[in-house]
Amino acid sequence: MNQLDQLKSYTTVVADTGNFLQLAQFAPRDATTNPSLILKAVLQPEYAPLLAETVVAHKGLALDEIVDRVLVRFGLEILKVVPGRVSTEVDARLSFDRAATVARARRIMALYEAAGIPRERVLIKIASTWEGIQAAAELEREGIRCNLTLLFSFCQAVACGAAGIQLISPFVGRIYDWYKKSAGAAWDEAASAGLNDPGVKSVTQIFNYYKKHGVKTEVMGASFRNIGQIQALAGCDLLTISPELLAQLQASEAALPRALDAEAARAADIPAVAYDEAGFRFALNQDAMATEKLAEGIRLFAVDAGKLDQLIEKSL
Repeated sequence: MNQLDQLKSYTTVVADTGNFLQLAQFAPRDATTNPSLILKAVLQPEYAPLLAETVVAHKGLALDEIVDRVLVRFGLEILKVVPGRVSTEVDARLSFDRAATVARARRIMALYEAAGIPRERVLIKIASTWEGIQAAAELEREGIRCNLTLLFSFCQAVACGAAGIQLISPFVGRIYDWYKKSAGAAWDEAASAGLNDPGVKSVTQIFNYYKKHGVKTEVMGASFRNIGQIQALAGCDLLTISPELLAQLQASEAALPRALDAEAARAADIPAVAYDEAGFRFALNQDAMATEKLAEGIRLFAVDAGKLDQLIEKSL
């Protein structure tokens, strides 16, 4: 049995791509997208007609509405291939605007519902800022399920769990990137691999905390740099993996044992923690890696959202 099939026996495998033509070969249950992945897809010749067609069909609408329709169109194509859920992201430029995030999320969900897709099959992706978490809490109360992304710190995860969020996406690879860059010439790759990988340690801490305290929020490790990070998180609720790394797992027949164990976490001595807004902001501020990577992630997604806007304006 290959490693991808072994992983599926412990963990729900999710494909991290806007490239729906590539999905079927890996048989993931869910798929996630973001502005960067959609931009990458629409720049490929096989997807360009889908963008043009959507833009032409909705010519008279405001640019932000056309963008949402393009995102949803990709989501609809993905849902033809995966049996589970698709994650569609709210514009990262709204990451500090609770009301605008809520309004945009409602509109995206309404577009899916108008296309006959039930709410259970869609997750709205929102950045894990304080405002984003509060917006998601409001949406969850309305039955709109959310995926809180750009999550780098324990305090973000605790706040999401307390807010009753459906799912979080802690970013393993970007945490690893920060520590590697920060260490410079002193970085020891072998000593910081597997269970000692800083991104793996972060997700493990969150997973164990949630299981110990009965937090229902699903943990989905994201943004992987190598299959070693994935192997070290086998047993996590979900893992969202790029097609390149899915192919590597599929090509290996080596044994892949479970690494994370909910039963063991429930027996561990892990104290409960709570954050109000001031406590959350201070805890995030004290974590240089999380502060920098959250800000950088929002900036990068905002740039790609802007590029998608420009592509659509050109088509118009």
